[in-house]
Amino acid sequence: MKAKKLIALTDLETSGDIPFLHEILEIGLIVFDTDTFEIVDTYTEKVKPLHIETAVPEAISYNGWSKEKWTDAKDLKEVMRIYGEKTKNTVFCAYNVSFDWSFIVEAFRKVNIPNPMSTQENHDRLDLLSIAWLKGLKNTSSFSLKNACMHFGVDPEPDPHTALAGTETAYRLFRKLIG
Repeated sequence: MKAKKLIALTDLETSGDIPFLHEILEIGLIVFDTDTFEIVDTYTEKVKPLHIETAVPEAISYNGWSKEKWTDAKDLKEVMRIYGEKTKNTVFCAYNVSFDWSFIVEAFRKVNIPNPMSTQENHDRLDLLSIAWLKGLKNTSSFSLKNACMHFGVDPEPDPHTALAGTETAYRLFRKLIG
């Protein structure tokens, strides 16, 4: 019998929306059991940007980036090494999976670490936005996580946005939609 995969719910804060130009500034992860929804692991880390000069001002304002707040940020290679260890045998999941997945793929490529969620045996992706859309979000004016939370009665992510708060919010939404 095949081992059951866990879900690796991920949220990123980035310096913009172009994966090969902009950078991951913060990563949040909640790994949970697909049957019980029990959280089995979490991870959050600020990532030291190498080219903050390419950042979109609105993006760094949105996630509260500042040189002072990122003083203890880790190098991308170290963050992706830990993230990779925590996401072995998991299904990648995010709210708007194409955005977060494109940055994750690019980050693993940049640091030359194999992506454990992109192998012949493990290449599944789960999009929380698509699930929300099927459950009724399609009838709203916006497909944002904030709007999905309002629509389904889940407390929204606080400001400024952080990767872990985004992941926790997405986890609560996931449970509401699936549980």
